[in-house]
Amino acid sequence: MADQRPIALTEPPSGYHDWLVALKSRIHNAQQRAALAVNRELVGLYWSIGSDILTRQAEQGWGAKVIERLAHDLRTAFPEMKGFSPRNLKYMRAFAEAWPDAEFVQQAAAQLPWFHLCTLLDKLKTREERDWYLSKAVQHNWSRNILVMQIETRLLERSGTAITNFEASLPKAQSDLARESLKDPYRFDFLGLTDEAQEREIENALVKHVTEFLLELGTGFAFVGKQVLLEVGGDEFFIDLLFYHLKLRCYVVIELKGGKFKPDHLGQLGFYLTAVDRQVKSEQDNPTIGLLLCKSKNKVVAEYALSDKSQPMGIAEYKLLQSLPAELQTSLPSIEQIEQELASDAGRDDDA
Repeated sequence: MADQRPIALTEPPSGYHDWLVALKSRIHNAQQRAALAVNRELVGLYWSIGSDILTRQAEQGWGAKVIERLAHDLRTAFPEMKGFSPRNLKYMRAFAEAWPDAEFVQQAAAQLPWFHLCTLLDKLKTREERDWYLSKAVQHNWSRNILVMQIETRLLERSGTAITNFEASLPKAQSDLARESLKDPYRFDFLGLTDEAQEREIENALVKHVTEFLLELGTGFAFVGKQVLLEVGGDEFFIDLLFYHLKLRCYVVIELKGGKFKPDHLGQLGFYLTAVDRQVKSEQDNPTIGLLLCKSKNKVVAEYALSDKSQPMGIAEYKLLQSLPAELQTSLPSIEQIEQELASDAGRDDDA
Protein backbone atom coordinates (compact mmCIF):
# COMPACT_ATOMS: atom_id res chain seq x y z
CA MET A 1 0.00 0.00 0.00
CA ALA A 2 1.35 3.42 -0.93
CA ASP A 3 2.60 5.72 1.81
CA GLN A 4 -0.25 8.18 2.60
CA ARG A 5 1.75 10.43 4.89
CA PRO A 6 1.68 14.10 3.88
CA ILE A 7 4.70 15.38 2.00
CA ALA A 8 6.81 17.85 3.94
CA LEU A 9 7.04 20.93 1.74
CA THR A 10 10.29 22.84 1.68
CA GLU A 11 10.69 26.53 1.00
CA PRO A 12 10.14 27.08 -2.76
CA PRO A 13 13.09 28.28 -4.81
CA SER A 14 13.44 31.85 -5.99
CA GLY A 15 10.99 32.74 -8.75
CA TYR A 16 8.71 29.77 -8.00
CA HIS A 17 5.74 31.89 -6.90
CA ASP A 18 5.71 33.99 -10.09
CA TRP A 19 6.03 30.87 -12.21
CA LEU A 20 3.11 29.23 -10.35
CA VAL A 21 0.90 32.29 -10.91
CA ALA A 22 1.73 32.27 -14.62
CA LEU A 23 1.11 28.51 -14.82
CA LYS A 24 -2.30 28.84 -13.16
CA SER A 25 -3.20 31.56 -15.65
CA ARG A 26 -2.21 29.33 -18.59
CA ILE A 27 -4.27 26.44 -17.23
CA HIS A 28 -7.28 28.71 -16.68
CA ASN A 29 -6.99 30.12 -20.20
CA ALA A 30 -6.71 26.61 -21.64
CA GLN A 31 -9.86 25.59 -19.77
CA GLN A 32 -11.70 28.60 -21.16
CA ARG A 33 -10.57 27.87 -24.70
CA ALA A 34 -11.67 24.26 -24.33
CA ALA A 35 -15.10 25.31 -23.05
CA LEU A 36 -15.48 27.78 -25.92
CA ALA A 37 -14.49 25.10 -28.42
CA VAL A 38 -17.07 22.68 -27.02
CA ASN A 39 -19.76 25.38 -27.10
CA ARG A 40 -18.83 26.33 -30.67
CA GLU A 41 -19.20 22.72 -31.78
CA LEU A 42 -22.52 22.34 -29.98
CA VAL A 43 -23.99 25.54 -31.44
CA GLY A 44 -22.71 24.58 -34.88
CA LEU A 45 -24.34 21.15 -34.56
CA TYR A 46 -27.65 22.67 -33.46
CA TRP A 47 -27.58 25.11 -36.38
CA SER A 48 -26.88 22.35 -38.90
CA ILE A 49 -29.75 20.24 -37.54
CA GLY A 50 -32.08 23.23 -37.69
CA SER A 51 -30.95 24.04 -41.22
CA ASP A 52 -31.57 20.46 -42.32
CA ILE A 53 -35.09 20.56 -40.87
CA LEU A 54 -35.82 23.82 -42.67
CA THR A 55 -34.51 22.51 -45.98
CA ARG A 56 -36.44 19.24 -45.86
CA GLN A 57 -39.66 20.89 -44.77
CA ALA A 58 -39.35 23.40 -47.60
CA GLU A 59 -38.17 21.10 -50.38
CA GLN A 60 -39.86 17.83 -49.48
CA GLY A 61 -42.98 19.11 -47.77
CA TRP A 62 -42.33 17.46 -44.44
CA GLY A 63 -44.78 18.66 -41.81
CA ALA A 64 -44.30 19.64 -38.18
CA LYS A 65 -44.84 16.04 -37.06
CA VAL A 66 -41.38 15.11 -38.33
CA ILE A 67 -39.85 16.99 -35.39
CA GLU A 68 -41.63 14.73 -32.90
CA ARG A 69 -40.37 11.66 -34.78
CA LEU A 70 -36.83 13.06 -35.04
CA ALA A 71 -36.72 13.86 -31.33
CA HIS A 72 -37.71 10.28 -30.47
CA ASP A 73 -35.18 8.72 -32.86
CA LEU A 74 -32.27 10.96 -31.80
CA ARG A 75 -32.87 10.37 -28.10
CA THR A 76 -33.02 6.64 -28.78
CA ALA A 77 -29.77 6.72 -30.76
CA PHE A 78 -27.95 9.03 -28.33
CA PRO A 79 -29.47 8.44 -24.88
CA GLU A 80 -26.45 10.02 -23.17
CA MET A 81 -26.93 13.35 -25.00
CA LYS A 82 -29.36 15.98 -23.81
CA GLY A 83 -31.04 18.64 -25.88
CA PHE A 84 -32.94 16.52 -28.39
CA SER A 85 -36.43 17.25 -27.07
CA PRO A 86 -39.08 18.40 -29.58
CA ARG A 87 -39.01 21.90 -28.10
CA ASN A 88 -35.25 22.20 -28.47
CA LEU A 89 -35.39 20.91 -32.04
CA LYS A 90 -37.90 23.67 -32.77
CA TYR A 91 -35.41 26.15 -31.32
CA MET A 92 -32.73 24.71 -33.63
CA ARG A 93 -35.06 25.29 -36.57
CA ALA A 94 -35.80 28.84 -35.41
CA PHE A 95 -32.07 29.42 -34.86
CA ALA A 96 -31.19 28.44 -38.43
CA GLU A 97 -34.08 30.51 -39.75
CA ALA A 98 -33.02 33.60 -37.75
CA TRP A 99 -29.35 33.34 -38.78
CA PRO A 100 -29.15 31.51 -42.15
CA ASP A 101 -25.46 32.40 -42.65
CA ALA A 102 -23.30 29.52 -41.37
CA GLU A 103 -20.19 31.70 -41.27
CA PHE A 104 -21.89 34.27 -39.03
CA VAL A 105 -23.04 31.50 -36.71
CA GLN A 106 -19.51 30.13 -36.33
CA GLN A 107 -17.81 33.50 -35.89
CA ALA A 108 -20.38 35.40 -33.81
CA ALA A 109 -23.35 33.39 -32.55
CA ALA A 110 -21.22 30.45 -31.40
CA GLN A 111 -19.49 32.73 -28.88
CA LEU A 112 -22.66 32.62 -26.76
CA PRO A 113 -24.07 29.62 -24.87
CA TRP A 114 -27.12 27.97 -26.37
CA PHE A 115 -29.58 29.29 -23.78
CA HIS A 116 -28.41 32.85 -24.51
CA LEU A 117 -29.34 32.26 -28.15
CA CYS A 118 -32.72 30.86 -27.12
CA THR A 119 -33.26 34.07 -25.15
CA LEU A 120 -32.56 36.18 -28.24
CA LEU A 121 -35.01 34.06 -30.24
CA ASP A 122 -37.67 34.33 -27.54
CA LYS A 123 -37.44 37.97 -26.62
CA LEU A 124 -36.68 39.70 -29.94
CA LYS A 125 -38.37 39.75 -33.32
CA THR A 126 -35.91 41.26 -35.81
CA ARG A 127 -32.44 40.31 -37.03
CA GLU A 128 -31.18 43.82 -36.27
CA GLU A 129 -32.23 43.61 -32.62
CA ARG A 130 -30.87 40.10 -32.17
CA ASP A 131 -27.52 40.99 -33.73
CA TRP A 132 -27.17 44.10 -31.53
CA TYR A 133 -27.85 42.27 -28.25
CA LEU A 134 -25.74 39.30 -29.36
CA SER A 135 -22.79 41.62 -29.99
CA LYS A 136 -23.21 43.37 -26.62
CA ALA A 137 -23.57 40.07 -24.75
CA VAL A 138 -20.32 38.80 -26.27
CA GLN A 139 -18.52 42.12 -25.74
CA HIS A 140 -19.52 42.48 -22.09
CA ASN A 141 -19.74 38.78 -21.16
CA TRP A 142 -23.34 39.09 -19.94
CA SER A 143 -24.92 36.24 -18.03
CA ARG A 144 -28.28 35.06 -19.32
CA ASN A 145 -30.11 36.91 -16.54
CA ILE A 146 -28.32 40.15 -17.39
CA LEU A 147 -29.12 39.65 -21.08
CA VAL A 148 -32.83 39.22 -20.26
CA MET A 149 -32.78 42.33 -18.07
CA GLN A 150 -31.11 44.43 -20.77
CA ILE A 151 -33.67 43.32 -23.35
CA GLU A 152 -36.65 43.89 -21.06
CA THR A 153 -35.44 47.37 -20.12
CA ARG A 154 -35.03 48.25 -23.83
CA LEU A 155 -31.32 48.97 -23.76
CA LEU A 156 -31.10 49.21 -27.55
CA GLU A 157 -33.81 51.86 -27.74
CA ARG A 158 -32.27 53.90 -24.91
CA SER A 159 -28.59 53.73 -25.90
CA GLY A 160 -27.12 56.88 -27.42
CA THR A 161 -30.41 58.79 -27.11
CA ALA A 162 -29.49 61.36 -24.45
CA ILE A 163 -29.48 64.95 -25.71
CA THR A 164 -25.83 66.06 -25.84
CA ASN A 165 -23.50 68.58 -27.42
CA PHE A 166 -20.69 66.03 -27.77
CA GLU A 167 -20.45 66.38 -31.55
CA ALA A 168 -19.51 70.06 -31.17
CA SER A 169 -17.51 69.84 -27.95
CA LEU A 170 -15.44 66.65 -28.38
CA PRO A 171 -13.18 65.17 -31.07
CA LYS A 172 -15.00 62.86 -33.49
CA ALA A 173 -13.73 59.53 -32.12
CA GLN A 174 -14.41 60.51 -28.52
CA SER A 175 -17.77 62.14 -29.24
CA ASP A 176 -19.16 58.97 -30.83
CA LEU A 177 -18.09 56.80 -27.90
CA ALA A 178 -19.32 59.39 -25.38
CA ARG A 179 -22.72 59.59 -27.05
CA GLU A 180 -23.07 55.82 -27.09
CA SER A 181 -22.07 55.70 -23.41
CA LEU A 182 -25.17 57.68 -22.39
CA LYS A 183 -28.79 56.66 -22.66
CA ASP A 184 -32.26 58.12 -22.12
CA PRO A 185 -34.11 57.43 -19.95
CA TYR A 186 -32.15 55.79 -17.16
CA ARG A 187 -34.09 53.09 -15.31
CA PHE A 188 -33.81 53.11 -11.52
CA ASP A 189 -36.53 50.53 -10.85
CA PHE A 190 -34.12 48.64 -8.60
CA LEU A 191 -34.25 51.43 -5.99
CA GLY A 192 -37.85 50.70 -5.03
CA LEU A 193 -38.58 54.43 -4.68
CA THR A 194 -41.79 56.23 -5.61
CA ASP A 195 -41.93 59.12 -8.07
CA GLU A 196 -42.16 61.50 -5.12
CA ALA A 197 -38.65 60.67 -3.91
CA GLN A 198 -36.35 63.67 -3.40
CA GLU A 199 -32.92 64.22 -4.96
CA ARG A 200 -30.89 63.33 -1.87
CA GLU A 201 -33.00 60.23 -1.23
CA ILE A 202 -32.39 59.06 -4.81
CA GLU A 203 -28.68 59.85 -4.54
CA ASN A 204 -28.28 57.86 -1.31
CA ALA A 205 -30.22 54.92 -2.77
CA LEU A 206 -28.05 54.93 -5.91
CA VAL A 207 -24.88 54.74 -3.83
CA LYS A 208 -26.39 52.00 -1.65
CA HIS A 209 -27.18 50.03 -4.82
CA VAL A 210 -24.04 51.09 -6.66
CA THR A 211 -23.57 47.70 -8.34
CA GLU A 212 -26.97 47.93 -10.02
CA PHE A 213 -26.36 51.62 -10.74
CA LEU A 214 -23.09 50.85 -12.51
CA LEU A 215 -24.83 48.15 -14.53
CA GLU A 216 -27.45 50.66 -15.63
CA LEU A 217 -24.82 53.27 -16.48
CA GLY A 218 -23.06 50.74 -18.68
CA THR A 219 -19.59 49.34 -19.26
CA GLY A 220 -16.65 51.57 -18.44
CA PHE A 221 -17.98 53.57 -15.51
CA ALA A 222 -16.08 53.44 -12.20
CA PHE A 223 -17.55 55.04 -9.07
CA VAL A 224 -15.40 57.74 -7.48
CA GLY A 225 -17.69 59.21 -4.81
CA LYS A 226 -20.83 61.11 -3.82
CA GLN A 227 -21.08 64.66 -2.52
CA VAL A 228 -17.48 65.16 -3.63
CA LEU A 229 -16.07 68.32 -2.02
CA LEU A 230 -14.52 71.00 -4.21
CA GLU A 231 -13.16 74.18 -2.69
CA VAL A 232 -13.19 77.21 -4.98
CA GLY A 233 -12.06 80.62 -3.74
CA GLY A 234 -12.61 79.58 -0.16
CA ASP A 235 -16.19 78.39 -0.77
CA GLU A 236 -17.24 74.75 -0.62
CA PHE A 237 -19.20 73.00 -3.35
CA PHE A 238 -20.39 69.39 -3.52
CA ILE A 239 -20.79 67.28 -6.65
CA ASP A 240 -23.71 64.85 -6.42
CA LEU A 241 -21.94 61.88 -8.02
CA LEU A 242 -18.50 61.58 -9.60
CA PHE A 243 -17.42 58.73 -11.88
CA TYR A 244 -14.45 57.93 -14.09
CA HIS A 245 -14.97 56.37 -17.51
CA LEU A 246 -12.20 53.90 -18.30
CA LYS A 247 -12.71 53.89 -22.08
CA LEU A 248 -13.26 57.62 -22.48
CA ARG A 249 -10.46 58.26 -19.98
CA CYS A 250 -12.24 61.15 -18.36
CA TYR A 251 -14.19 62.07 -15.24
CA VAL A 252 -17.99 62.13 -15.48
CA VAL A 253 -19.97 64.47 -13.23
CA ILE A 254 -23.58 63.39 -12.65
CA GLU A 255 -26.05 65.88 -11.20
CA LEU A 256 -29.55 64.85 -10.10
CA LYS A 257 -32.57 67.15 -10.39
CA GLY A 258 -35.85 66.06 -8.86
CA GLY A 259 -38.03 68.12 -11.18
CA LYS A 260 -38.23 69.23 -14.79
CA PHE A 261 -35.11 70.35 -16.63
CA LYS A 262 -34.34 74.08 -16.54
CA PRO A 263 -31.63 75.78 -18.62
CA ASP A 264 -29.95 77.28 -15.55
CA HIS A 265 -29.16 73.74 -14.34
CA LEU A 266 -26.41 73.65 -16.98
CA GLY A 267 -24.70 76.67 -15.43
CA GLN A 268 -24.16 74.77 -12.20
CA LEU A 269 -23.04 71.65 -14.08
CA GLY A 270 -20.59 73.67 -16.16
CA PHE A 271 -19.10 75.17 -13.01
CA TYR A 272 -18.48 71.67 -11.63
CA LEU A 273 -16.86 70.56 -14.90
CA THR A 274 -14.46 73.49 -14.76
CA ALA A 275 -13.60 72.77 -11.13
CA VAL A 276 -12.94 69.06 -11.80
CA ASP A 277 -10.83 69.87 -14.86
CA ARG A 278 -8.68 72.28 -12.86
CA GLN A 279 -8.46 70.45 -9.55
CA VAL A 280 -8.97 66.72 -10.15
CA LYS A 281 -8.12 65.57 -13.67
CA SER A 282 -4.55 64.90 -14.71
CA GLU A 283 -2.81 65.91 -17.92
CA GLN A 284 -3.44 62.42 -19.33
CA ASP A 285 -7.21 62.66 -18.78
CA ASN A 286 -9.62 63.92 -21.41
CA PRO A 287 -11.98 66.84 -20.63
CA THR A 288 -14.57 66.06 -17.98
CA ILE A 289 -18.10 65.20 -19.19
CA GLY A 290 -21.29 66.24 -17.43
CA LEU A 291 -24.58 64.33 -17.28
CA LEU A 292 -27.68 66.02 -15.92
CA LEU A 293 -30.35 63.53 -14.80
CA CYS A 294 -33.79 65.07 -14.36
CA LYS A 295 -37.26 63.75 -13.76
CA SER A 296 -38.53 65.17 -17.03
CA LYS A 297 -37.42 67.49 -19.83
CA ASN A 298 -38.66 69.40 -22.83
CA LYS A 299 -36.51 68.14 -25.68
CA VAL A 300 -36.53 71.43 -27.58
CA VAL A 301 -35.64 73.44 -24.48
CA ALA A 302 -32.80 71.01 -23.71
CA GLU A 303 -31.40 71.29 -27.23
CA TYR A 304 -31.56 75.10 -27.10
CA ALA A 305 -29.86 75.16 -23.70
CA LEU A 306 -26.97 73.01 -24.93
CA SER A 307 -26.46 74.78 -28.24
CA ASP A 308 -24.12 77.49 -26.90
CA LYS A 309 -22.25 75.37 -24.35
CA SER A 310 -18.61 74.57 -25.13
CA GLN A 311 -18.17 71.99 -22.35
CA PRO A 312 -19.28 68.40 -23.11
CA MET A 313 -22.68 67.82 -21.48
CA GLY A 314 -25.67 65.53 -21.79
CA ILE A 315 -29.23 65.67 -20.52
CA ALA A 316 -31.37 62.60 -19.81
CA GLU A 317 -34.40 61.60 -17.78
CA TYR A 318 -34.58 58.97 -15.07
CA LYS A 319 -37.48 56.65 -14.26
CA LEU A 320 -37.93 55.32 -10.74
CA LEU A 321 -40.76 52.87 -11.33
CA GLN A 322 -41.97 51.51 -14.65
CA SER A 323 -43.84 48.34 -15.50
CA LEU A 324 -42.77 46.03 -18.30
CA PRO A 325 -44.18 47.25 -21.66
CA ALA A 326 -47.13 45.19 -22.83
CA GLU A 327 -45.45 44.25 -26.10
CA LEU A 328 -42.63 42.56 -24.16
CA GLN A 329 -45.05 40.37 -22.20
CA THR A 330 -44.67 37.59 -24.74
CA SER A 331 -46.67 34.40 -24.87
CA LEU A 332 -43.54 32.47 -25.82
CA PRO A 333 -42.18 30.09 -23.18
CA SER A 334 -39.92 31.46 -20.49
CA ILE A 335 -36.29 30.44 -20.05
CA GLU A 336 -37.34 28.37 -17.04
CA GLN A 337 -39.86 26.51 -19.18
CA ILE A 338 -37.20 25.86 -21.81
CA GLU A 339 -34.87 24.42 -19.21
CA GLN A 340 -37.60 22.22 -17.76
CA GLU A 341 -38.38 20.84 -21.21
CA LEU A 342 -34.76 20.21 -22.09
CA ALA A 343 -34.18 18.51 -18.74
CA SER A 344 -37.37 16.49 -18.77
CA ASP A 345 -35.56 13.21 -19.36
CA ALA A 346 -32.56 13.77 -17.12
CA GLY A 347 -33.52 16.16 -14.36
CA ARG A 348 -31.36 18.99 -15.73
CA ASP A 349 -29.93 19.95 -19.10
CA ASP A 350 -26.29 21.05 -19.04
CA ASP A 351 -25.99 22.05 -22.69
CA ALA A 352 -25.54 25.71 -21.77
